[in-house]
Amino acid sequence: MDFIIKGCSVFTGGAFVDSDVEVRGGSVFRIGRGIVPGRGVHVFEFNNCFLFPGLTDVHVHLREPGFSYKETMRTGTLAAARGGFTTVCAMPNLDPVPDCPASLEAELELIRRDALVHVLPYASITRGERGAELSDMVALAPLCVAFSDDGRGVQSGDMMRAAMERAASLGKIIAAHCEVEALLGGGYIHDGEYARAHGHRGICPESEWREVERDVRLAAGTGCKLHICHVSTGESIDIIRKAKSEGVDVTCETAPHYLVLTDADLQEDGRFKMNPPLRSAADRNALIEGLLDGTVDMIATDHAPHSAEEKSRGLEHSAMGIVGLETAFPVLYTRLCLGGVLPLERLLELMSSAPAARFGLRSGIEEGAGADLTVFDPNAAWTVDPGDFASLGRATPFAGWELKGKFLLTACGGDIVWQG
Repeated sequence: MDFIIKGCSVFTGGAFVDSDVEVRGGSVFRIGRGIVPGRGVHVFEFNNCFLFPGLTDVHVHLREPGFSYKETMRTGTLAAARGGFTTVCAMPNLDPVPDCPASLEAELELIRRDALVHVLPYASITRGERGAELSDMVALAPLCVAFSDDGRGVQSGDMMRAAMERAASLGKIIAAHCEVEALLGGGYIHDGEYARAHGHRGICPESEWREVERDVRLAAGTGCKLHICHVSTGESIDIIRKAKSEGVDVTCETAPHYLVLTDADLQEDGRFKMNPPLRSAADRNALIEGLLDGTVDMIATDHAPHSAEEKSRGLEHSAMGIVGLETAFPVLYTRLCLGGVLPLERLLELMSSAPAARFGLRSGIEEGAGADLTVFDPNAAWTVDPGDFASLGRATPFAGWELKGKFLLTACGGDIVWQG
């Protein structure tokens, strides 16, 4: 469908301009004021709204194949579209694990059939994500966006070195879930004041930063492009900042919940349980400082849906993971942008252009480019109600939050995939 979007302030080239945008044949045909529609061209009129490039999330769990009771390709990508995302990268903790082309094909078929936005799959680093043998990385490289064993850290340094050497030879990124299992001690929330006050077993920050330290060192020695997933501790930020200053090819992400919540916000409810856990206020402040000085390269949701039953067992026994695609940008816009912490332009960089650039993807609104874009109303006030989510997952620590800003329309490849 050909259409024109009018009345928006368009984010293009790093700045906002008041302009119309015309889409023809799936691409941006023209950007300018006063575009007159041709016959049969639909016009969308928006007042006092922004037009953004589609957001990019490099860390989502879409759960298919293997776990469709948690999420499906259709529901997960509809949730993405409702949250302003037009590109998502899907993690490989699936059944079958995509550790060879034949296993990956099951996921690719679901993407071709059901995805509403661009879905780029990860392949696993090791066979079955078991950490004992490398996946068929050579055959998988042309088919995947990067390699990860997300959900589990690669415990063997020798295995991770071999994976990085192989990835470097293939020009691919290793996206590392950094967690030393020997340091977990049966913990399931942050090892902080809340855990001690309520008799919970804690996860120490060292379980994360110790493996970040190892993987940064291995990346320096192998020349591998390293990406650190869901950073949650100040120590990790310090390690990554130092590595960047020394020329190591490393980037990292954090997630919205680590930027606006701490372990002081915990409740005895599975919707506050994720891995890594909510950390201390000092850790949150270090993450925000990392956003501002460029140490943190991007924000990803780590959207991880589970069934209601799996999340109903309290902090100790619930499954790890929360949903985030439909709330990520409005939560950060409300708390960080409107709170004077982060400029809107920087938030867009963190959630669109920077992740796209690191992972070799396209982002931006420009003439001749594919029309991946989304309309955001910064004045819309709404209350987070998980019952309204498109995602099958309902577990979110933001339930009941009053937010400003909502996405009204999302187009992917010129197709309107969400209109609210």
